[in-house]
Amino acid sequence: MSAEKRLKALNIKLGAVSAPVANYVNAVRTGNLLYLAGKGGPPGANGKRPQGKLGRDFTVEQGYQHARDTGLELLAVMRDELGSLDRVKRVVKVLGMVNAVPEFADHPKVINGCSDLFVEVFGERGKHARSAVGMGSLPMQIPVEIEVIVEVVAGKAKAKPSRKKR
Repeated sequence: MSAEKRLKALNIKLGAVSAPVANYVNAVRTGNLLYLAGKGGPPGANGKRPQGKLGRDFTVEQGYQHARDTGLELLAVMRDELGSLDRVKRVVKVLGMVNAVPEFADHPKVINGCSDLFVEVFGERGKHARSAVGMGSLPMQIPVEIEVIVEVVAGKAKAKPSRKKR
């Protein structure tokens, strides 16, 4: 089943891609690799991103959900850059960073939220090499930041719409 069909079957809707918060882009393609900038998950219902540390402010289960939500943001970037998730040949590498107290030891369990999502959407093509590491802090005190490298099907990316000011 194609990744786009799996999204529909799983009743997963991807949100709009958030703009970078500084002088960088959401993704860079070189050859058949697409490097995605780190994302930290979408804002909550209150319009703010969650803030806090695993092991103090969030449980492993809450961290897992933060990582899954971040994975959804990354899928939205992939689709925005490629035009369709069906252009993803395979997920190559995931780097998951967890904002945690020093004694926290379950970083892999947290990042499983993103890894499990990628396997749900891409099947075997979603299995990837991965690092799950703890950080003393992350930007804006978000609990999780994840960056990804994917291999894409050969061919040009979709044409980006013109963003000329009127």
